[in-house]
Amino acid sequence: MDPMLLVGLGAMFLALVAALVGLFAARERGAVARTLAAADRGYRVAGSPDGPPAPGPGPLLGRAGELGGRLTPAGMFAGLGRRLDRAGNPGWLGMDALLAYKGLLLFVGAAVGLLLALLFGGPLGVVVWVVAGAVVGFFAPDLLVAHLAQERQEEIRRTLPDILETLVVTVEAGLGFEAALAQVVRNGRGPMVGEFARVLHEMRIGRPRVDALREMAARSSVAELKSFASATVQATTLGVPVAGVLRQQAAEMRLRRRQRAEELAQKIPVKILFPMIFCIFPALFVVVLGPGLLRMLDALAP
Repeated sequence: MDPMLLVGLGAMFLALVAALVGLFAARERGAVARTLAAADRGYRVAGSPDGPPAPGPGPLLGRAGELGGRLTPAGMFAGLGRRLDRAGNPGWLGMDALLAYKGLLLFVGAAVGLLLALLFGGPLGVVVWVVAGAVVGFFAPDLLVAHLAQERQEEIRRTLPDILETLVVTVEAGLGFEAALAQVVRNGRGPMVGEFARVLHEMRIGRPRVDALREMAARSSVAELKSFASATVQATTLGVPVAGVLRQQAAEMRLRRRQRAEELAQKIPVKILFPMIFCIFPALFVVVLGPGLLRMLDALAP
């Protein structure tokens, strides 16, 4: 076997081992933090003044995080933090862990690129493969965070109407807005309940309701949630009864959900058009027209 190929295989193996060790260590620390948070049952936000601290990286991820932090442009940190907020700030994926994964996967991608270069590329291709692999590895955690954020925002959009209905019922039963919010948080689960829990926590530590709701709208990309926060802020500012505003918002959310379902249903024929043309119709033509075509060829044969 080529010695350079052995070097590439060894580099990729060491990089993968280091990445797996760092990943399992970070997940174990995240599991411990989630267990402590569940025992506390305070619905506190990781890293908040009186909540459980977010788990920090270990020695290996610490060094990789320093490298990832140095290679990340200063203007990207705000965007990374915003995407982590939209992803719900998973206990195993804080900002420090994200930078550590970026630095660690940089070497993993470079090792994979070196192996691919030794298998498929020439002398000039080695540099190209290694650089391309390093770039892909460095930005892979960003794609993961974007995927987690998109899934969480879709879950918020899906569950917001039902949770808002519960909030309307509790407010109309005579509870104040903060007490109704606490009731929803106590009995509910999911990312939307987590956002309300964060708002409730900020209100309880002294932050004005208006600021907490505006911050919730700012860290979300869901238009329905932004509309709800804006209407509630306006009602609080003008002194309008919150119950009426919530009732109107709940009706609007139901209408939007029905319209979104109708829109998705109208897109189904377009989505199944290409699979039918390229997958179903060819097989159907072979089955229906194939025997007749064979008979025709036999009849025309000399």
